[in-house]
Amino acid sequence: MKQVGIIVKKNHPDALELGKDLCRWLKVRGCTPLAEEELAEYADDLDAVPLDILGSQAELLVVLGGDGTLLGAARLVTQRLVPILGVNLGNLGFLTEIARDQLFPVLEQVLAGDFQISERMMLDAEVYRQGKNVGTFTVLNDIVINKGALARIIDIDAEVGDSYLSNFRADGFIVATPTGTTGYNLAAGGPIITPGQNCFALCPICPFSLTNRPIVISDRSTVRMTVRFQDEDVFLTADGQMGMPLRPDDRVDVARSVYTTRLIANPEKDYFNILRTKLGWGSANQPGR
Repeated sequence: MKQVGIIVKKNHPDALELGKDLCRWLKVRGCTPLAEEELAEYADDLDAVPLDILGSQAELLVVLGGDGTLLGAARLVTQRLVPILGVNLGNLGFLTEIARDQLFPVLEQVLAGDFQISERMMLDAEVYRQGKNVGTFTVLNDIVINKGALARIIDIDAEVGDSYLSNFRADGFIVATPTGTTGYNLAAGGPIITPGQNCFALCPICPFSLTNRPIVISDRSTVRMTVRFQDEDVFLTADGQMGMPLRPDDRVDVARSVYTTRLIANPEKDYFNILRTKLGWGSANQPGR
């Protein structure tokens, strides 16, 4: 791995400083750092690499920031199966598993070929309007249909494969990968699914009926959601970073993608250790009975 792409959290001084140190560290070891514009300007001695070129040339991607930064970076290498090393400079950091003080020791192991990959499934979403495809998205975390700030609850007819599931009257609806279940899905009361499971979660957001509950389905299924509403602001968001407004009777089809994201696993912590740490399970401050 000689070409190492570096993505830093925007407007984050600590990320820029660490990125500058990382570039020097890589050069000493005979690697070529591929830095985006903000980092290249901060480091002074680097030429900026456009993101599309960075994504097509990097053999390894190092992300310095939080989970949101990693989600954006993952889209750069979706089709190339480039391993991603996520360094947590944010808050929770379920995806950016590596702590700042672990970066250089772990990266030394990675460059020597001593690392484990956590393969994460992705979702494809296609938006159809009057039978025509008007939008396509590939995501690592989730596809969300939600209402605007001042809109009333919306009606969503949901099907799984050839079977009708239900009509959901709610503030919105989440389709989440196992990776994405610790995101918006978790906040909305959905289940946590461990990475590597062949399924994804459907979670209504604040449903009008208390009997509408989250459900886990096979990753071989296609979910079809048809939005029924009038004169309301309704949007589709993909990984919380992309999206488009929806119109009455638009249909959103969501299925497992052929692409995956390859995350370099923390060599010192497993997934349950990360859950305990991030969610405070078993701590003295956790509410008890």
